[in-house]
Amino acid sequence: MDRIFVGFGFGAIQGGLFLPEAFGSGNFSRLVVSEIDGEIVAAVRNAGGSYSCNVAGDTAIEPVHVEGVEILNPLVEEDRAALVQAIAGASELATALPSFRLYDAGEASVAKLLAQGLTEKLKDGSLPDCVVYAAENDTRAATRLKEACQSYEPAGFEARAQFLETVIGKMSSVVTDPSRITNENLIPIVPGFNRALLVEAFNRILIDQVTLPDFERGLRAFIEKPDLAPFAAAKIFGHNAIHALLGYLAHEQGLHYMHEAGKSEDMMGFAKEAFLTESGVGLRRKYAQINDELFTEEGFKVYAEDLLARMVNPFLRDPVERVTRDPARKLGWNDRLIGSMLLAAEEGVDPTHLARGASIALDFLCQEQGRNDPSTLLNELWGGEQGAHRQEFQQLILK
Repeated sequence: MDRIFVGFGFGAIQGGLFLPEAFGSGNFSRLVVSEIDGEIVAAVRNAGGSYSCNVAGDTAIEPVHVEGVEILNPLVEEDRAALVQAIAGASELATALPSFRLYDAGEASVAKLLAQGLTEKLKDGSLPDCVVYAAENDTRAATRLKEACQSYEPAGFEARAQFLETVIGKMSSVVTDPSRITNENLIPIVPGFNRALLVEAFNRILIDQVTLPDFERGLRAFIEKPDLAPFAAAKIFGHNAIHALLGYLAHEQGLHYMHEAGKSEDMMGFAKEAFLTESGVGLRRKYAQINDELFTEEGFKVYAEDLLARMVNPFLRDPVERVTRDPARKLGWNDRLIGSMLLAAEEGVDPTHLARGASIALDFLCQEQGRNDPSTLLNELWGGEQGAHRQEFQQLILK
């Protein structure tokens, strides 16, 4: 069966996960990706649709090569028309943008493009049904994408397309520093280009259960879950929260890369304690009814220890600056740090370790914005939230 895969955004997750999985599966006759950066579009085209990414394992970095990629720029009229036709003929699509806020932004609106292509499916029964993986790091990414698409076609696409939430616990980055590319022997995306994709080897990707009748995924390595919400919560309030905490501890010590934190028993011990006794307790108790090993005491311990080791993988060479960027977002009431504190507090746990990370993040944000009033800034970040734990958390963080 001929299958078409279409991706949106040629960043580390698209180029280091979706496209390599689609190419390696051998189940797709066409690989198409939409990208608005004209420089990278030209580079991949000049390389004949081939590119490379770097995969950091436990003992080395291995190159992965992908071939046969059709890269199209939706800002170019001819490319845009080709994208709409590719979407219409696609059976699997994936958005991997920096944020869900870009779903319907500017001339290259992904939602508008998707709606145009999916509308063609509604008109022509010979075109295949499809699933759309939303890979933006948000627990409602697929729902947001679906709603954005339906703003162009209110009747929706239920009969022909299913939007799938994803849990992608794969750490990745785009390396743009020429000295890093040289010193770490990274292979550029294409020869002579000033960017390299660096992703970890971890590939256990969870997705919503597909409910389209008789649909068979070409990306068969992904794991379907009938209820993805608990695993999405574990990703943001476990993985993301502790990654941020460790990053801010490293930032406070003036470290440049996350693997440097791995050499500190104090930092790693502090992060592990936060993982197991604060965010872990909150997550395990909230989802105790889920029949999955992750939400058992022993299963969560294995999960935490594996993640902590991966966070400080020296071959991933993850910059502390990347992990700690955008502290305002990370301090949001329902985001990783405060959201994890909430889960812990609701189970009677005093989240002092997580509050330490939030405190460093708040100091960092004050420095970024030239502010000397952390209490006022925290109030601004939390807006009208009036949760029972607001005053308690504020005291913990400011202390």
